[in-house]
Amino acid sequence: MEIKPKIILGIDPGTVVMGYGLIEIRGTTLTLLEMDILRPGSTEDPYRKLQLIYNTVSGLIIKYKPDVFAIEAPFFGKNVQSMLKLGRAQGVAIAAAMRHGLDVTEYSPKKIKQSVTGNGNASKEQVLKMLQRLLSFDEDPRYFDASDALAVAVCHYFQEKTFSISGGSKVNGWEEFLQKNPARLKK
Repeated sequence: MEIKPKIILGIDPGTVVMGYGLIEIRGTTLTLLEMDILRPGSTEDPYRKLQLIYNTVSGLIIKYKPDVFAIEAPFFGKNVQSMLKLGRAQGVAIAAAMRHGLDVTEYSPKKIKQSVTGNGNASKEQVLKMLQRLLSFDEDPRYFDASDALAVAVCHYFQEKTFSISGGSKVNGWEEFLQKNPARLKK
């Protein structure tokens, strides 16, 4: 009996450039399905930008039928107007996912870098190189927004994985593992 593959859609929101990446998981094999960008910034009307984001995310969901939607959380900057625009872009992407019945998971940029490279302060170039290694592709995207979105999807995959313990039961994350296995913690 063949196990149904799982598809994860990752989004790096933005009103100038929005990145998206899709991966497929079959067992423990990760495969890149698509990685690209949308450039809503080429549109003058701010509400049309939001409509483009909504329609693009909806179109990706209809085309690939992902099981999971993961999105990068906006980091806090000093420019309030930029944060407002980014929050709107994130909101319409989330609304599109929820409209199609997908659960939404949000990750901070630091968490994404930590999950993919092991270093929460990794550069965009380091994240891309690790993604190329994990997903076996060579081409460099024109924009890091595309690889950032792909990193969101891969981060979700790593965060969702469960850890087996000696008794054969499963745990979700290191905290639960350590609670069930206090003797395994080295001080």
